[in-house]
Amino acid sequence: MERRDDFSRLELNLPNCLENYKYFRTLLKPETRLLVLVKANAYGHGSVDFARMMENAGADYLAVAYPVEGMELRRAGISTPIMVLTAGTDFFEEIIDNSLEPGIPNMYTLKALCEVLGKRGITDFPIHIKLDTGMHRLGFMTDEIEELTSFLMSCKNVRVKSVYSHLAAAEDPANDDFTVGQIEMFGKNAGYISENIGYKPLFHILNSAGIERFPEYQFDMVRLGIGIYGISAIPGTRLAPVASFKCKILQIKHLKPEDGTIGYGRYGHIAPEGTVIATIPVGYADGIDRHLGKGRCSFCLNGKRVPTIGNICMDMCMLDITGVPAEVGDTVTIFGDDPTVSELAGILDTIPYEILTSVPRRIERVIVGGKQR
Repeated sequence: MERRDDFSRLELNLPNCLENYKYFRTLLKPETRLLVLVKANAYGHGSVDFARMMENAGADYLAVAYPVEGMELRRAGISTPIMVLTAGTDFFEEIIDNSLEPGIPNMYTLKALCEVLGKRGITDFPIHIKLDTGMHRLGFMTDEIEELTSFLMSCKNVRVKSVYSHLAAAEDPANDDFTVGQIEMFGKNAGYISENIGYKPLFHILNSAGIERFPEYQFDMVRLGIGIYGISAIPGTRLAPVASFKCKILQIKHLKPEDGTIGYGRYGHIAPEGTVIATIPVGYADGIDRHLGKGRCSFCLNGKRVPTIGNICMDMCMLDITGVPAEVGDTVTIFGDDPTVSELAGILDTIPYEILTSVPRRIERVIVGGKQR
């Protein structure tokens, strides 16, 4: 549910999104296909709006984590092929009925799907085979490839649209030897499958960092995730942030020392000369981590940085705006151009993914900078 109260919103900059898309396209051969990840509510950006952006931009594939995410996109009219990375075994009927394409990480899942397909008389249903080349999360290990290939040769219910794997540390130069080893293992095992099943599926292993740092291994398709949202694996690359989290000031107070303290736990202290605070309508239920409170970070107000003061509340937080001219209704930028998502992630000792995906659905997503086709 979106609040739609005009007090807070996540702005999605369409021109920036398209510029990021074009940047990654320049790193690819013309024939290389591009899959864009829109899982986890499009990394917090809003799955339907962002999927439509990517469909209009010309993405060859979209990918979600779970069937329910793909079903939401289909209900919204998204027609681009959708890969389900974590298909599980409980939603095969929904996957089939919504023309979703499941990732298959093991024999149990493959056999269970083929049983359902067989009962419905379906042949050549599109699937994607996941290989484990070192991530050790999901996927077929090397010693399982022969059994997998034999089964695929005998099963007419499915047709392999792609074979893929996932790089564990493509962004880290210290792990480049490991990354190249993953790619070589992938090429060997995917090639074995292709040679024996009698047709050539798409091969893909590169993620966003891989596209930037190992473009020579792009195979038939690449998977673009965090990069499309404006985060680069290469220092100095100027990708544009797509999302800007903004809200409006609800109230301003001019406090004197005798007024006491600010916020829960009384952690906000008033300066001897007085403190001016602004209360904004976002808190930890809106993705503003409590560890950003007590002055550990600052947001942008009228071109100036203003620190948090006191504890972050569930639905609100307070800012020390002493010396910064402001009025009720003025806009505060939580993240975007200033501060950046990466800056907040650094303060919290985490990654930009977590910051972006923490913004809940109750914050309205609004496309700015142009209209979609």
